Amino acid sequence: MGKGKSDLALPLTELEGYGRRLRSIKTRLNHTKKLFESYKDDIGDGSVNDALGDFESNWEDGREDITQQLDALASMSDAVVREFKKLDDELAKKVNDAMKTEDRRGGKGGTGGKGGKGREGDGGGK
Repeated sequence: MGKGKSDLALPLTELEGYGRRLRSIKTRLNHTKKLFESYKDDIGDGSVNDALGDFESNWEDGREDITQQLDALASMSDAVVREFKKLDDELAKKVNDAMKTEDRRGGKGGTGGKGGKGREGDGGGK
């Protein structure tokens, strides 16, 4: 604190990428059956193909829960990025508005307009 560093820092770019990566994992998880089927002729042994089919069948139950959790995490990641950017934009607008207000005040009364003459050191006394 105090050395010009922000108290809060979020790696927004990485967080945006996190949501995309989670969705990519979900997509790949849902393609295991196609992947297994694509190797069916290369494997040749029916018992291996049967085992892969059994795995796929059993895996389907747990996969649904995992994909729901991946969706939830990706949505939370997106929400954090969206809300942080929104907050950052609002804070930047407030700072800019405050700076404009300060510039207007400083430009009117501080350069010798009305009331600027007849003060100390102007030689206007007796």
